[in-house]
Amino acid sequence: MKQAHHKLTVDRTFLLSAEAEPVRQVAESLYPAYLKSLLEKGEEPDPKGVAVLDEGFMKSSHSRWARILGETLYAEHVMRQRGVEHTVVFFGSARIADAEPRAENHTPLSRYYGECRELAHKVTTWSLEQGTPEQPQPFVITTGGGPAIMEAGNRGATEAGGETIGLNITLPMEQFPNPYISDPFNFDFHYFFTRKFHFTYRAKCLVAFPGGFGTFDELFEILTLVQTRKIERTCKIVLYGREFWGKCVNFDYLVETGLISPKDLDLFEVHDEVEPAFETITKALQPHLDGGT
Repeated sequence: MKQAHHKLTVDRTFLLSAEAEPVRQVAESLYPAYLKSLLEKGEEPDPKGVAVLDEGFMKSSHSRWARILGETLYAEHVMRQRGVEHTVVFFGSARIADAEPRAENHTPLSRYYGECRELAHKVTTWSLEQGTPEQPQPFVITTGGGPAIMEAGNRGATEAGGETIGLNITLPMEQFPNPYISDPFNFDFHYFFTRKFHFTYRAKCLVAFPGGFGTFDELFEILTLVQTRKIERTCKIVLYGREFWGKCVNFDYLVETGLISPKDLDLFEVHDEVEPAFETITKALQPHLDGGT
């Protein structure tokens, strides 16, 4: 329930729905502490107010657990309601802009915007071709919702005619929702860990394009979860950009020093072109169409 423009971004109808009962229970249990804090400040709260609709309370430190629960349940509620079962998650930098509009935007990494856009388009087109009346788009491209590589992923999926998810988060710089996220799936998070839950919960494949701290954080958390079998289902991990990943992370040295096992290198594949990456992704996704988990 992140605050953006001084408003709560979890839908108020949801907060009063049956699905939000756990949020209301937590909020109501915390409400006396909120009232007490206001009284100590000499303010006059309305004791008849509904806790989850009281923005002053919901933005206070007292309601942190209600916000955490609200963020988690709201995205889950929307995705279940709209039949999202499987996602393909694209990670990547918020600083690699599309070089097409202005030549001055071009950098050595600019190619990845276009290739991410193309790959997302191909995966979404393939997903729509596998669809059924009950499940018209079995796999939905999901990104962090922001600019640059995230925008490219949402953009390619939208241009293919599919729906696409953006898991935004409040940051002091760079992060803002890109215009290619499907309206029902333009989520807004305050907490990284609730956002990461929704990155991983439905993910059947993760594609990591070049990026900075955020991309590394997300990638290595997923690798750790798969390595330690906290994620037990099949989840393909693709690193896109052979030169970038080869320079940034010396996985062979980690094996050489005994810090990871040789078999840990099988947790991911590295690709440098759209078509081989597409073939790897769709091959990994096919068993989920056949009833795999």
